[in-house]
Amino acid sequence: MLTREWPPEIYGGAGVHVDQLVAHLRPLVDVEVHCFGPDRPDATAHQVPAALISANPALGVLGVDLEMAAATAGLDLLHSHTWYTNFAGHTGALLHGIPHVLTAHSLEPLRPWKQEQLGGGYRVSSWVESTTYASADAIIAVSNGMRADVLTTYPFVDPATVHVIHNGIDTDLYSPTPDPIALAELGIDGTRPYVLFVGRITQQKGLVHLLNAARSFSDDLVLVLAASSPDTEEIAAQTAQAVDQLRAARGEDSVVWLKEQVARPTLIKLFSGALAFVCPSVYEPLGIVNLEAMACQTAVVASAVGGIQEVVVDGQTGLLVSYEARDPAGFERDFAAAVNSLVADPSRATAMGAAGRSRAQSEFGWPAIAERTVAIYQQVLDR
Repeated sequence: MLTREWPPEIYGGAGVHVDQLVAHLRPLVDVEVHCFGPDRPDATAHQVPAALISANPALGVLGVDLEMAAATAGLDLLHSHTWYTNFAGHTGALLHGIPHVLTAHSLEPLRPWKQEQLGGGYRVSSWVESTTYASADAIIAVSNGMRADVLTTYPFVDPATVHVIHNGIDTDLYSPTPDPIALAELGIDGTRPYVLFVGRITQQKGLVHLLNAARSFSDDLVLVLAASSPDTEEIAAQTAQAVDQLRAARGEDSVVWLKEQVARPTLIKLFSGALAFVCPSVYEPLGIVNLEAMACQTAVVASAVGGIQEVVVDGQTGLLVSYEARDPAGFERDFAAAVNSLVADPSRATAMGAAGRSRAQSEFGWPAIAERTVAIYQQVLDR
């Protein structure tokens, strides 16, 4: 298993996916994990080569990938996640003569804002992704929408090699855990309803749209942001300015911003106490964070993009809001209206939360996902 993220350094949905997938694969197959970063007791970690530390970040990634490829001799199969390790899987497969399976969590051509973060490295990441998708023995898409994006973006890919296995959720781990005392320690007023955003500070997550929409939230509603890891200094500054403007318009206590990454136990308590979870993403192959909220029995208000539409059932487990890039103001207006409708009818939000947990339990269990993944491994090994 080739991954950039591995506990305790997990900052996004792909990292959560790998962590849970490995845990449920290990009873079925022998799994050796290779990751980025400092040494771990349960994985082989690889650091950026010293000569590339000051280079464009994309070159540092390739340096780590080459070390991964060199270290994976003697394995039967390589499974990579995101462009950060696709090159390790591709190179390792060529070097060792073994199959390479990759999971499509997102696609570089559909995230043009990454150029702000990587500069010329964005062309490198795009080349890596295109090259690996052309030669992978199997591609696992995390949603039907993701599969369609793969085949549209890379028409040279054989559709027979692209399999849909949705992201999963551990509903024993993520479960309703209300804790007003813990919320108060975070500065959240237990006498007022709040909606929760959890995610990285990146254009993909639509945080600026949410902050604009929040100007029209019901007077008593608080917005809690668990938002960290900005892609660039510019988007960090833009977000801080938008939060300041929102506070100036609605009151200092209208926003609680948790700027550091929140530990999982605290995150579960945040989900559990929220009136609704809000996900204004402009691009989302699946959006595992919506599953986390649903498992905690919390209604979801989200943009109707990508794989979110395969997770959130509009009107049943939450509300979906149409997103059109050409009309951001319309999206923000409609998003605020959807949130306010739940503020006005909290019993509806409660019912949606219960339906969401039921759906998470029945449709997105990890054991079945692990079994389907092993079946794909066996399929490529049998060729």
